[in-house]
Amino acid sequence: MKRIGVFTSGGDAPGMNAAIRAVVRQAYALGVEVIGIRRGYAGMILGEMLPLGVRDVANILQRGGTILLTARSQEFMTEEGRAKAAEKLRAAGIEGLVAIGGDGTFRGAMRLLEEHRIPVVGVPGTIDNDLYGTDYTIGFDTAVNTALEAIDRIRDTAASHERVFFIEVMGRHAGFIALDVGLAGGAEVIALPEEPVDPQAVAETLLASQARGKTSSIVVVAEGAYPGGAAGLLEAIRAHMALEARVTVLGHIQRGGAPTAKDRVLASRLGAAAVEALTGGASGVMVGEVEGEVEITPLKEAVERRKDIRRDLLALSRVLAL
Repeated sequence: MKRIGVFTSGGDAPGMNAAIRAVVRQAYALGVEVIGIRRGYAGMILGEMLPLGVRDVANILQRGGTILLTARSQEFMTEEGRAKAAEKLRAAGIEGLVAIGGDGTFRGAMRLLEEHRIPVVGVPGTIDNDLYGTDYTIGFDTAVNTALEAIDRIRDTAASHERVFFIEVMGRHAGFIALDVGLAGGAEVIALPEEPVDPQAVAETLLASQARGKTSSIVVVAEGAYPGGAAGLLEAIRAHMALEARVTVLGHIQRGGAPTAKDRVLASRLGAAAVEALTGGASGVMVGEVEGEVEITPLKEAVERRKDIRRDLLALSRVLAL
C-alpha cells in the first residue's frame, strides 16, 4: 500500500487533529503517502483532497475541531453517491482509508468496503464514548472536563442562591458524559438514557436532600434521558413538588476547545495504530484501547453491539450524593 486517505466525519471531537497528525507521521515513517479528504463524505464525492506531509500537520496537536473539516452528506446515503466517492478515491490513487469519527462515519465506511472493496480502518472520534471495542473514544475526556468546569461554576451560584440547577449535557442515546460529569461534579441526581427516569422518584430524592439540610442541588441530565431534556424533566418534577430551579444547557461548548493530555495521547496512539493495521492488510475494523492495550474490533461490532455505562459508577454516585 503506497497511498492512503484520511478523513473526519460527523460531529467534531477534540483530539481529531492529534489523530490526523499521527496518521500522517506514522504513514511517513512507513513510506506511505497520505491524502487528506476535506469535509468528510461530502468532500470525498466532490474530490476535495490534498496531499498531507509531516510539516502540514505541524502545530495541530493542541487544536480542537478538525483541520480537515467535517460535514454530513445526504448524497453519500445513496448508492450513486457512494459510487462517485469510490471513483474519486481511485482517481486519486488512494488504496485504503483511515476514517475518524463515530457510528455514522463507520457505517458509511462499511458501505464503501462492501460495495466498492475499498479497505478502511476506523479511529473512534466522538465525545459520546458510545462505540463498542474501546474503553474511551477520542474527545470524551475533553468533553467531560469542559462540562465539569461549567458545573463547578454553576454549583457556586446554586449554593449562593439556594437553588436547584438542572444541567443538560450531550448524550442523545448514551449517558457516558452525564455519568462521569455527574459523579465528578457531585450531582445529587444523574438522569441517563440507559435508565428509566421517574420524575416522582427524582422529586423524592431532592426532598430527601433538603430534609438532610442541603440548600442547593445539581441535577445532571443527558439530553436524551427524558422528553424535552432537562427543561422537560424539571416541568414533570414540578407536578410532585414546589421547586425553585434553573436550567442550563451546556450544548456545543462540550465539543470545542483544546484536547486534554489524555485525549491527545489516545488520539496519537490510535491514529498510528490505524495506519499500521491498514498497511498490514487489516480492513473493516476499528482500532480502540481496552485496558491500556490497542485492540482491533470489526466495524460491524463497534457500531451494532451495545456499550453499556458503568453501573458500578452509577451506584456509587447515589451513595456519594447523600
